[in-house]
Amino acid sequence: MTFRRGVILFSWLGLLSACVSAASTPVNTPTPPLAKELVLYNWADYMPQTVLDAFTAEYGVKITYLPYESQEEAVAQIEAGQTYDVAVIENDQVPTLIARHLLAEIDQRHVPNFKNIGDNFRGLIFDPDDRYSVPYSWGTTGLLVRTDLIGAPVTRWADLWNPRFAGKIALRAQPTELISVALKSLGYALNSENPAELEAALKRLLELKAVSRFVDVEAESAVAPLVSGEAVILIGWPGDALVARRQNPAIHYLLPAEGSMLWGDRLVISASSPNRYTAELFLNFLLRPDIGGQIVNENRYAIANEAARAFIDPEILNDPVIYPPHAILASTDWYVPLSPAGQKLYDEAWARFREAGQ
Repeated sequence: MTFRRGVILFSWLGLLSACVSAASTPVNTPTPPLAKELVLYNWADYMPQTVLDAFTAEYGVKITYLPYESQEEAVAQIEAGQTYDVAVIENDQVPTLIARHLLAEIDQRHVPNFKNIGDNFRGLIFDPDDRYSVPYSWGTTGLLVRTDLIGAPVTRWADLWNPRFAGKIALRAQPTELISVALKSLGYALNSENPAELEAALKRLLELKAVSRFVDVEAESAVAPLVSGEAVILIGWPGDALVARRQNPAIHYLLPAEGSMLWGDRLVISASSPNRYTAELFLNFLLRPDIGGQIVNENRYAIANEAARAFIDPEILNDPVIYPPHAILASTDWYVPLSPAGQKLYDEAWARFREAGQ
């Protein structure tokens, strides 16, 4: 009887051990099939076609490129149900899309090349665990100046309001950027949500609007008035400067004395995308060091992929317009996400700015 009980107990323990072992053994989840096509929603000409072609050649997945002209347009279209798989979105817009459940959580197991992202770009306040976005490119906002036409040097944001430049200033219709410029020119914080300061910034912007011209977001069109001499100052970005100086070396890019602004773009996946695995594969492809180097060498914007530096043309790495020295970066501030109340104030200010003078 004792022997029988021992056999039964031994058999039961063996079965239990087998069950535990089976439960603790990872189940191999089948790899999802690749999609035939991915839709990329991005600024026009902001991702080299050669990179997209390389992904298609390697994985057989077609990339359809949908361009937008402003972040406000992009966010509005996404909220309205714009169909896309991967999008490039500015840092400060990411929290809004997360809060509205419009972004998919990224499975980091499918993006091992995330390890190539520099520490300065990880764990930022708007996505502290990098669950919903992958750092892509970054840069500064500054002034492009026709040094041969301005007379006395331009050194500050406040110089935009100098009467001698009336009718000679070019702007893009970028709300956060222009409001930030006005705040900086008044000595206020870049991301101020103080109603009185925003009201003063709006008044300042309306004065500037009356003596300025608006240009397209695309660099070639934006710098054209500078090249022709119809404008002598453009609020712009490093990409504008690179386009402009090829056409006229007298066009210089500077970061104003009051301090400049740092912007960053992130790669995100739509919560409604049926192709998440393929989209993650695409993000991992973009984070390869050689592909990151190819992106920078072609579009000449700095990227957060530190491992890509080994593949970037040294002339680009040493260009202070593209990769500013750390001493200069110390005087810059990131655009950061606004609170809902702050965003409402900015939206109201921009609406009044657009309506004025119409």
